[in-house]
Amino acid sequence: MAKLKIGQYEFDNNLILAPMAGITDSVFRRLCRLQGASYTIGEMLSAQTQLWDSKKSQTRFANQSDPEPRSIQLLGTEPEQLAKAAELQVNQGAQIIDLNLGCPAKKVCNIAAGSALMAYPERVEDIFYALRSAVKVPITVKIRTGLNPSHRNALEIAKLAEQAGLSAISIHGRTRDDKFNGLAEYDTIKQIKQAVSIPVIANGDISTPQQAEFVLKYTQADGIMIGRAALGNPWIFKQIAYYLETQQQIESPTDTEIKNNLVEHLEGLYCLYGELQGVRIARKHMGWYCQHLKNGERLRKEFNQLDTSASQQALIEQFFETLIQLDK
Repeated sequence: MAKLKIGQYEFDNNLILAPMAGITDSVFRRLCRLQGASYTIGEMLSAQTQLWDSKKSQTRFANQSDPEPRSIQLLGTEPEQLAKAAELQVNQGAQIIDLNLGCPAKKVCNIAAGSALMAYPERVEDIFYALRSAVKVPITVKIRTGLNPSHRNALEIAKLAEQAGLSAISIHGRTRDDKFNGLAEYDTIKQIKQAVSIPVIANGDISTPQQAEFVLKYTQADGIMIGRAALGNPWIFKQIAYYLETQQQIESPTDTEIKNNLVEHLEGLYCLYGELQGVRIARKHMGWYCQHLKNGERLRKEFNQLDTSASQQALIEQFFETLIQLDK
């Protein structure tokens, strides 16, 4: 399987965990790395440093204990502001800075950030050069194919990124207006790969090993980025890596392996966010895991009624003890 290189960093494979706000915290990123993702990117962090005093923002800072290279994604609209935020994060230990031009969320686009920024190529170019001048680490950008199906300008943005000296570009195969509706298209990604020399990473609707292989072959992308398909299923990276190497399916994780992963995930959430918030965030992740579990819906309902970490952990122990006994 091909390896991916971004700046001076060469990865074991070309499988990447997509940054997802409220999901890909340091706990989930570490688990995905253990399950075969060679590179992960932090949740988007606002470039408005006056907001950084909040607990939420501080969990998104560069963390020296995270696996290297540590990548921070910034969201903003002002070149100087983004440059300053990048400089501060690099000083804290960030080793790659990723720029968010892909988020389609209304509250983000309403301030002309995220994918809405693609409507202003000159501003985007200024941001690229400001970031490039501010820090010496690799700069990457995540974009969509354009604003809407009749205005796809991802190729223009990709060329600006290459000219400004960025190290890689990730492309979600939908426009801003598409949000997550319909099917992702890969023709734009293929076109961009043919037009630029920097690494191109394909993203969008890659949820099986077979789809991963198809997208890599069709677009000739240097890597693929997995987002929603990893929710409650960090094993997808190992499954894809094995298939790309052998053309065979790897065995699904055992109940014991799932349980051990879940326990580690929950303990990490309680530690990162504290008891109250950790318990709440655990419910969200448990909902995704339950989609892949036998009797998962029953577990989800019971889990959501619990309001302490101890009771959540006890339920997991009880559920899997029963499940493992039934499988014997």
